[in-house]
Amino acid sequence: MSEEKKPGWKELPEGDVLEAGTAAKFNVAGWRSEKPVWSKDNCIQCMICWIVCPDSSVKVVDGKMTGFDYDHCKGCGICSHECPTKADKRAIVMEQEKK
Repeated sequence: MSEEKKPGWKELPEGDVLEAGTAAKFNVAGWRSEKPVWSKDNCIQCMICWIVCPDSSVKVVDGKMTGFDYDHCKGCGICSHECPTKADKRAIVMEQEKK
């Protein structure tokens, strides 16, 4: 019985090619089960949320956090997890997404 020869990587067709910044073209709000909710009064403006957000969903105006771009936030919760505010005065908490 002869084995079927499989193509090598050079023979495979080119797949998807990713470009930097293409996430801005897609609304991913429907992917979330939770979303971050920001409390302006509890925020210390450390900007750690902006640094760690993998989706660039933290809105910043004049160097200050002003909220979230929910069209591009996937709800991963990294911003909330890394927020250094005290447990009883959290600046970012994750809440169930209302569908």
